[in-house]
Amino acid sequence: MEETISVILVNYNGRAYNDKCITSILNSTIERQLEVIVVDNASTDGSLKELEMNWEAEQRVHILPLSQNYGFSRANNEGIKWALARGWKYFLLLNNDTEIEADAIERMLGCYEESEGIIVPKVLYADRPGVLWCAGGIFSGIIKKSVQRGLNEPDSGQYDENCYCDFANGCCMLLSDKIIDRLGFLDERFFLYYEDTEYSLRAGEKGIAVRYCAGAKVYHKVNGSTKGNEKPDNAYYITRNWLICNRMHMSSGRFFLFGIYFLLNRAAWILIWMAQGKKDMVKASYRGIQDFRSGKYGKFEKGILHSL
Repeated sequence: MEETISVILVNYNGRAYNDKCITSILNSTIERQLEVIVVDNASTDGSLKELEMNWEAEQRVHILPLSQNYGFSRANNEGIKWALARGWKYFLLLNNDTEIEADAIERMLGCYEESEGIIVPKVLYADRPGVLWCAGGIFSGIIKKSVQRGLNEPDSGQYDENCYCDFANGCCMLLSDKIIDRLGFLDERFFLYYEDTEYSLRAGEKGIAVRYCAGAKVYHKVNGSTKGNEKPDNAYYITRNWLICNRMHMSSGRFFLFGIYFLLNRAAWILIWMAQGKKDMVKASYRGIQDFRSGKYGKFEKGILHSL
């Protein structure tokens, strides 16, 4: 049986992005069988209805509506499980606020066959296609902070060589059934943010490589799927999930050193938010710390800010 590549898109109110993303995928040059799985996280903008209307007749597009917004990790996991049940072998997790070059998937599969690791492409800004957003990622030495190589640099060929790296950005990563067997699924406790960081750290501990594939190009409408980072929800997730992720993968001594950096980082942001009059951002960040300490994970409830 021909091995199938399933491209998994998570949609949450992504009406402005879905059609262009799906079209770019279906225009791929790859000769193997390709299917698109759109997992809808209970969108409220009419995008699910539009997806069904525009793509129902396309046999290569499958739409999986969820009953509520379960977050990035679970939605991707639902797509992977749906594909695994059909015997499919490869899973490209792709943000729906992207468009891909026609040969991107073909090139990523070629890189996978060389390394059998997690494969990430060259990601450029959609509105500035000559500027890099991510050319693979690394972790800093002590606190394991993920750093995107090439961020905001003009793409002048400095990252045109395939190489191994540390961090697979969740914007676009190619997995296989073999990798899922060894690593398992994305951790659903995170809901949003840091699930890719945790997965990359887990991969490193299991001896699974992350490989940057320079010839595969993806264009990202940055923050299109999350509507930017200047929201209390996102301040909460970044604060809480950063702590969760590093507590899972650091020794007590290293976590103590990270804790010092973390407190300085959050204190600096609190001063900025207070100067900007963004008290909800401060409250959300504080609640993220509280919920980490109490072991409360999952979706952020906006109403909790009013109790602080």
